[in-house]
Amino acid sequence: MSTLRTGDIVEVRSGEEILRTLDADGKLDGLPFMPEMLEFCGQRFRVRARAHKACDTIDWQQYRRMENAVHLEELRCDGSAHGGCQAGCLLFWREAWLRPVEPQEARVPERATTPVASPEASSTEALVAATQTGTNAAGQTLFSCQATELMQASKGLLPWWEPSQYVEDVTSGNSTVPRVIRALLVGLFNRFQQANARFLPRFCLIRSCKRYPFIDGKATSGNTPIESLGLQPGEIVEIKSREEIFATLDEKDKTQGLRFDSEQLKYCGRRARVLRRIEKIIDEKTGRMLTIKRDCVILDGVICTGDYHRSCPRAIYPYWREAWLRRVEGT
Repeated sequence: MSTLRTGDIVEVRSGEEILRTLDADGKLDGLPFMPEMLEFCGQRFRVRARAHKACDTIDWQQYRRMENAVHLEELRCDGSAHGGCQAGCLLFWREAWLRPVEPQEARVPERATTPVASPEASSTEALVAATQTGTNAAGQTLFSCQATELMQASKGLLPWWEPSQYVEDVTSGNSTVPRVIRALLVGLFNRFQQANARFLPRFCLIRSCKRYPFIDGKATSGNTPIESLGLQPGEIVEIKSREEIFATLDEKDKTQGLRFDSEQLKYCGRRARVLRRIEKIIDEKTGRMLTIKRDCVILDGVICTGDYHRSCPRAIYPYWREAWLRRVEGT
């Protein structure tokens, strides 16, 4: 179990120290230490959250139990060793890769502008080799990363009724008591809705057994709008109102195949800067690189907060269709 808490200052150990903790596949307890993480060695960062649980982005049905891991500030994978994947996942750090900094010296310096010395190239070959697992029948490269290895890096399923996870949400500093209670109540309500839809589908009394918060797509399947704004990194956009977005969604809450998630509702009406266009991401289930053909962007600072996903701390970037946004001129 992790002893680090949100806000603690840690120093990432040297590359040589970290490499000594890894097996032949560049992993510690199933979690890969990836080449993209080497640049942070020797630097100090603040713990963003204790990574004691993680939403399953492979099967999208369960939550996984994690041990001895944290997320640091906004240290995200830049995809440079994984074919240029643009998902920007928040990195997992095993505690063995970190050195706690005593309170009297717990000052986070400015981010280093010159790279910290990396291990000899020969000693990192395993890390680079581990980023690929071969090719599929179509000849496509198959990648391996922390996201694709989540099943192996975690310690099994974390059922919703286990109370220790909610206690740890609070004691770790990840969340507050009111937020945890609210998330638990929302989860219980959605389980009731799910059971109602499964066993008594003719008696769905509350919003047709939809999950809360309710998303009500108005468009017909195959008739969702295509709106191309050609947004570029750095541009300011305003996220449309929920009513405007609902008008673009079909009965599966999708616009042109991309689902609008409940975590995105809280951002309706807000402004944000375009971080980048998303053109390729790794499929976490198969490891192959997916090409995103239709418009898709992520917004700076706009993340999943886990409010409706059991306080998951992964802080994943939601994807946005341009039909859900409007460009703010003159900014």
